[in-house]
Amino acid sequence: MSPRRLGHATIPALMLLLASAVPLAGCARQAAPPGIRIVTTIFPLYDMARSVGGDKATVFKLVPPGVEPHSFEPKPSDVVRISEADIFVYTGKFMEPWAEKVISAVSNKNVIVVDASKGTKMIPAVFRDKDEPAGGLDPHIWLDFDNARIMARNIGDALIARDPGHGAAYEKNVNDYARKLAELDASFRATFSACKTKEIIYAGHYAFGYLANRFSLKYMAAQGISPDSEPTAGDLAKLVEQIKRDKISYIFYEELVSARIGETLASETGAKLLLLNTAENAARDEIERGISFFDILNKDLENLRIGLGCQ
Repeated sequence: MSPRRLGHATIPALMLLLASAVPLAGCARQAAPPGIRIVTTIFPLYDMARSVGGDKATVFKLVPPGVEPHSFEPKPSDVVRISEADIFVYTGKFMEPWAEKVISAVSNKNVIVVDASKGTKMIPAVFRDKDEPAGGLDPHIWLDFDNARIMARNIGDALIARDPGHGAAYEKNVNDYARKLAELDASFRATFSACKTKEIIYAGHYAFGYLANRFSLKYMAAQGISPDSEPTAGDLAKLVEQIKRDKISYIFYEELVSARIGETLASETGAKLLLLNTAENAARDEIERGISFFDILNKDLENLRIGLGCQ
């Protein structure tokens, strides 16, 4: 039987090869940690789940620290981990196209599967590479803070469904997370109210479309939705021309991938480089220090303040 879903139809098929690995690998695992066991895919979901679950949940992130999530491919051991969980949370089919097959292989019929994109407002994806499939939606939904609030709400609903006895605590944590998102949103709005420019040139994949839409910023990325999509020489030449024409002083580069494109644009234009972090993942030492989604976005805001010349 397939896992339970909140608001979604179940998947009838099983991936027999992966499913058969579950009981064998499960025998070798250590005793499960106490509390509600939540498995998430990427860092924003991990941060939301540990914030909403609090001390009543143990949260694990499938995508290893420092790994670019778009290139992640799950292993049979990941199916085992999901099968041993109470709740599995993923962003949606556009961020984790592999999720449906993995879910169908999960043997635990009681695991609650949460598609965190349920109820969010998504925008069309922007593609740069001919090999990227057309017609998709932009998966970076957490960079619209209204969407992030809905994602945290979806996780809270799953926790309440699994552990109704602590429902009041989960509800409070959801509301606290929403309040922090509202404060973050206000900080971004205040910062962008007085800037020399509102034009972001991003030497990475097209991840900040939601942020740009929310705060009426002009945004151009060197790559498409996937970091594997390579810009052509013509794409780079157009960016160089735009940077020079608009007298852009700072180019933003991406975490977890090579800064080669940004360095090329900087050397051609004399612009300086600043980090703009998508929050898709974090390095191992950052996670061990307890870095949060809000820490990453506040650092982004600081760099945007510098790069856009905001007061």
